[in-house]
Amino acid sequence: MYEAYFGLREKPFSILPDPDLIYWGESHRLALAMLEFGVLNNAGFTVITGDIGSGKTTILRYLLRRLDPKIVVALISNTPLGGEGLLGWVLMALNQPFEGAYQNQFKRFQQYLYDEFRKGRRVVLIIDEAQNLGMKALEELRMLSNINADKKQFLQVILVGQPQLKDNLRAPQLLQFAQRVSSDFHLKPLSVADVNQYIHFRLKAVGAKMKLFSDQACEMIWQASHGIPRTINIICDTALVYGYAAQSKLISTDIVKLVIANKATYGVLPLAMPPRASADGNAAKRKSALNTPE
Repeated sequence: MYEAYFGLREKPFSILPDPDLIYWGESHRLALAMLEFGVLNNAGFTVITGDIGSGKTTILRYLLRRLDPKIVVALISNTPLGGEGLLGWVLMALNQPFEGAYQNQFKRFQQYLYDEFRKGRRVVLIIDEAQNLGMKALEELRMLSNINADKKQFLQVILVGQPQLKDNLRAPQLLQFAQRVSSDFHLKPLSVADVNQYIHFRLKAVGAKMKLFSDQACEMIWQASHGIPRTINIICDTALVYGYAAQSKLISTDIVKLVIANKATYGVLPLAMPPRASADGNAAKRKSALNTPE
């Protein structure tokens, strides 16, 4: 819609995970480093947590592109709530038969790991949205990891999820599980400086030849989004639509303020403008923008 007007090849702020448009801020670089460290050093369990929309899945997709072809990946993206029948989901992710009693499933899974090891391949199980796993499923994962024996690493597990995953793993009954986590990291929101660079990086990546968001507009987006990339994308995408409608070549604070005010009043995404002073020192005007759409 607005791409041609702003001279862009495609939309720069899609909310879908896109490994080609990762902005490598410090937190995201460290998260990838911990994932790669876990894989390369045969960590039994690696845990990555972060808020909704912080970029966990995007980093995970980037990692998958870089893995050695000798690594077999079983990816479970839609974690069953509570993790009931988890072993069946694991077998399904490995394209193995998953029917039958649990004992038969376990025997089949164990034999599969042994066969892959003999072929010189390692199996990495990745579970996204792992905060949905209940205590029983997490304990089952620990038991499955017991297949590793005699210094032979048959199975590695990467858990990626929201902050409650970290809280779950700190439960006293999961102490044995927590002791097997060799690599973990919490993905933090972007700083105000990172948000400014993130916005301009995404725009430049799709062909922007000039600055499309003012620095003040970027700061306002940081305040409203709390540094969460997915929320930044939603605000920026809508701001470009508003800018196109107003035939403005620069996204100013007025446009961003209108986007946030309309979403706060009429939208489903909970946004609020922090009551901080604006560039001209008039905090009251900024606060009132939440209550009265322009």
